[in-house]
Amino acid sequence: MAGKSAVKKGALVAIIGDEDTVTGFLLGGIGELNSSKNGNYLIVTKDTPVSHIDETFRSFLKRDDIAIILINQNIAEDIRPAIDAHIDVVPTVLEIPSKEHPYDPSKDSILRRAKGMFSSEDFR
Repeated sequence: MAGKSAVKKGALVAIIGDEDTVTGFLLGGIGELNSSKNGNYLIVTKDTPVSHIDETFRSFLKRDDIAIILINQNIAEDIRPAIDAHIDVVPTVLEIPSKEHPYDPSKDSILRRAKGMFSSEDFR
């Protein structure tokens, strides 16, 4: 939703990741179902089609009850065009490492975009 910037109280964190990552966050209490019985998470396996990951990501972007989308960086690479096209502040998209794939800042398009907003002069 273009132009969304206000976060409503009780907004959710969504997660797209491997089984270990999603399970950890679900155990931490982020799992929710909305009124349409749609969950706020997707467990990605080697058999999950990229089209399904992309559809889920886009559906999370459209939901007004989600404020943050966490996605394993290696999975984000599979849907990089969709992530790069998202320019709204809410929901915020954060790429996170998984147990098998460490975080690589050079692949994080959101971080690269944020770095472009500042110069080295800003940090002196």
